[in-house]
Amino acid sequence: MILTELIQRIHPIPAAAESKLMDIATVVSFPKYHLLFRADKIDHHLYFIKKGIVRAFTEKDEISITFYFGLEGDPVLSMKSYVSREKSYEDIELLEDSEFYQLDGAALERLYNEDLHIANWGRKLAEIELVKTEQRLIARQFRTAAERYGELMQETPELLQRVSLGHIASYLGITQVSLSRIRTKHNKVI
Repeated sequence: MILTELIQRIHPIPAAAESKLMDIATVVSFPKYHLLFRADKIDHHLYFIKKGIVRAFTEKDEISITFYFGLEGDPVLSMKSYVSREKSYEDIELLEDSEFYQLDGAALERLYNEDLHIANWGRKLAEIELVKTEQRLIARQFRTAAERYGELMQETPELLQRVSLGHIASYLGITQVSLSRIRTKHNKVI
């Protein structure tokens, strides 16, 4: 997916505003396992995944807890750093060799102050990401692990082919043994 399509998908903006965003964008590449964002650091760059996959996670009692996956076309940012310019609470790791469109955070902030179309685009981006976060939280609270697994299979089946079962289990909030049981039951239904 090209950057102009990703920009317009979030919120349509005039060509002149789009051009300003394109001017502050660069393509960057990082290897598998690179940490794009680190907990307790401020990094307010905005990325869009051109190729690859990422996971957001946090460590608790030496256990890695995954709470987000991003695939091609998805924005990648630390909301706390992006919105509040405060240290983030999560690490974001690449699960494959990846390429990103990177928008410089400081330049983006200037554009928000200079161009109403870009400011509205940024607001819309934050709103979309907030709704996604809310959906994940509600699913975690009110759906069983089996239901969440079924939704994951339906919405992003490629994720299950590209991500380790350990990360999938962590994302679902279960052990790998429980995930294995759910997968076996799910496969019998299909």
